[in-house]
Amino acid sequence: MPEEIDLKQTQFYHHHLAAGGKMVPFAGYLMPVQYSDGIMQEHLHCRDNAGLFDVSHMGQVLVSGEGAALALERLMPVDLEALQINQQTYSTFTTESGGISDDLIVTRWSEESFFLVVNAACKTQDIAHLKTHLDVHANHIDVTCLADRQLLALQGIRAKEVMAELAPEANKLVFMNGCRVAIDGMDCYITRSGYTGEDGFEISVADSDALMLADKIFSYSLVKWIGLGARDSLRLEAGLCLYGHDMNLETSPIEAGIAWSISKSRRPGGAKAGGFFGADIILDHIANGVAKKRVGFLVEGRAPVREGADIIDKHGAVVGQITSGGFGPTLQAPVAMGYVPTELSAVGTQLHALVRGKERPITVTKMPLVKQRYFRG
Repeated sequence: MPEEIDLKQTQFYHHHLAAGGKMVPFAGYLMPVQYSDGIMQEHLHCRDNAGLFDVSHMGQVLVSGEGAALALERLMPVDLEALQINQQTYSTFTTESGGISDDLIVTRWSEESFFLVVNAACKTQDIAHLKTHLDVHANHIDVTCLADRQLLALQGIRAKEVMAELAPEANKLVFMNGCRVAIDGMDCYITRSGYTGEDGFEISVADSDALMLADKIFSYSLVKWIGLGARDSLRLEAGLCLYGHDMNLETSPIEAGIAWSISKSRRPGGAKAGGFFGADIILDHIANGVAKKRVGFLVEGRAPVREGADIIDKHGAVVGQITSGGFGPTLQAPVAMGYVPTELSAVGTQLHALVRGKERPITVTKMPLVKQRYFRG
């Protein structure tokens, strides 16, 4: 197909094909949406055992130089100076209008260097954003895309059993911390993090070692490849946002329900309040509230309600829109997320989604829809 000519492949492309992977275009790459077992079984396997996700399409970026922490704090509402070495945090790149241009994970590698993992579809613009606004030449800050590394996510309740043998020191990590380890001589940077709501690890490894590392992980029979389809259903049950769907340039972190991602010191009254793009708008949202909010929904029946469906109130008026929706294999029920007016955001509020002209009952529910099982020590 002509549109696939320029699609990239990760190092694991042939591994995916051998495992029965159905490859689809995603963020400029050919990626596996599912394997021969299907999305439902992959999802449940990750819950009950351990699944390996190829997330090498994500952007891995190193920002380093004297004053890198303070420079980065202009672009995101977190207190990077407060991070310990090898500690990480979730954050967003905010805009002057109070919106979100991407979300990311930031890990402090040293006093003056930070490892960023950004979304695949946004990595080119993110790197340009960093280079422009960090004023790299004037401030002697380096922004380096680590294009010679792959990224694997080992996720699931039994992931720790595998990691305990592969890298015992990594298995001692608590959620949102990392360390550099050698696995059979392969240099890896491992963090205890992920996008499934389960305990797990993300492993950054050099291209030259990537296939050998995957083979080592798959020597454990409890590990299976998991595709994009189950990655989406897992994160949806965990109540996690997908950039470009559940948040974007038009939504603030407060509207998106991720106020927790803004460090206390950067909030009103904090020691380092404001100072990031869109701070006046975002801090006003914290202080005075917002008109709309992202909420989770349980859906009546068995058929999923998909992104784009209108949300209507009891009077038949359109009040919002579904931003993510699908079937939740753990719950054995359809689940969704979307935006509604704040006055309709209370748990238990009854609304309807309009699907092909028919009203489907939906109920605002507490998120996460499935309890997260991160390892916090």
